[in-house]
Amino acid sequence: MSEPLADFNSKILLFGEYGVIHNAMALSIPFDEFAGRLTFEPSFLNEIEAKKSNQSLKKYAAHLSELIEFQKLPFVLDIETFERDIEAGLVFDSSIPQGFGVGSSGALVAAVYDRYALEKISNSAVLSGKDTVRLKESLARMESFFHGKSSGMDPLICYLRQPMLIESKDNINKVGLPESKLTGKAGIFLLNTGKPGNTQPLVNLFLDKCKEEGFLAVVKQEIIPFSDNCIKAFLKGEAQEMFENLKELSALALSYLNPMIPRRFRKVWKKGLDTQSYYLKLCGSGGGGYLLGFAEDLDKAQAELHEHELKIIHRF
Repeated sequence: MSEPLADFNSKILLFGEYGVIHNAMALSIPFDEFAGRLTFEPSFLNEIEAKKSNQSLKKYAAHLSELIEFQKLPFVLDIETFERDIEAGLVFDSSIPQGFGVGSSGALVAAVYDRYALEKISNSAVLSGKDTVRLKESLARMESFFHGKSSGMDPLICYLRQPMLIESKDNINKVGLPESKLTGKAGIFLLNTGKPGNTQPLVNLFLDKCKEEGFLAVVKQEIIPFSDNCIKAFLKGEAQEMFENLKELSALALSYLNPMIPRRFRKVWKKGLDTQSYYLKLCGSGGGGYLLGFAEDLDKAQAELHEHELKIIHRF
């Protein structure tokens, strides 16, 4: 395998976490603050981290080999070359924080697919809707190793490096975002909770709660419609309508997805709702990592959240 190899950026799911499991809309964007690549010569990882990464790749290759053996991988993967490269010291050299909801496993899956899939679906071609769905399903199978159940959305964004709108599981398209304004008063930010989350137990908890009729009704009749409305308003540049729906969505998450919100940030979450200075939502599955914040006045939100690490990702 020759160097250099492609970098794959992190991603941010702006809207649609958990709802996407029930065929809701979702909007995800690439995030170039962090990136990772397969390499024999790491620059981000120290010697101990590189050794750990190599061992993790070995376990991942064993999982992929098992999928191939039982014909559960819907494309041909050059597993032999992957395994040889791992034995030769291959690592995933990544600056993407793990367990923070920004696609660390998605970028790894994208990198492995890009390098070792035979007759792969190219990320430089104009894809039909059918090809995009097929690609997403392939990547979902590959990512299942990390989360138990994967929509394939994260590795899809990391691989295609384009904002993607999922309108349903069979309707996925690239989409243009409203232009970010450097001097915009309103915006979207990441709030660092300071500790990683663990996706699989939280997804399992959500699926278990969905067996309760009352909870499932709230998800389908309230959470999903407000989330869908946020996406539509954001893409149209209708900020006021988006914030009206965001307030409702944030309040519902605090009430019904409370276990996914780190305990010490529940008061911070509620404070935003009470003051209407900012609205928080989950970034990925939650439990830790980053939270997503939206504010009509970023300066005011930053003042109220001065004790926390914020990273502004979009102004409007």
